[in-house]
Amino acid sequence: MSDLLELYQELIKDHSKKPRNFRVMADADRQLEGYNPLCGDRFTVYLKIRGDVVEDVSFQGAGCAISTSSASLMTQALKGKSRHEAEELFRAFHELVTKDARAVDEEQLGKLIVFSGVRKFPVRVKCATLAWHTLNAMLHGEAKPVSTE
Repeated sequence: MSDLLELYQELIKDHSKKPRNFRVMADADRQLEGYNPLCGDRFTVYLKIRGDVVEDVSFQGAGCAISTSSASLMTQALKGKSRHEAEELFRAFHELVTKDARAVDEEQLGKLIVFSGVRKFPVRVKCATLAWHTLNAMLHGEAKPVSTE
């Protein structure tokens, strides 16, 4: 079990230090800012949807290791997904970090399962879900910045 925890920690560190899809998307269909006033994490999430499919997603900003790695892994997981699949992934991720991990579909979550331990630290849940809540707000047409408070 300790080997698995170490692997999870390494994946989070890697995505925190070298976040994927960390860029402004000039041709985004939507963009929205998310802010966690508790720890100061602040990201803008960019989204390009073609038809009903997430063609591209990126983010830029500053945050702790958990929020940055979560946003990075989120962008990788969402590309090519339908709007419905993106909403389902948001729901599954939120359940992973807030409820009993045994209730989630590990296959659906893939690498995102590394965040399963976050639920033990309620303050960190807001860090892990910031980019996700921002994305979910965009998918539902919201235009005002998202706050975790």
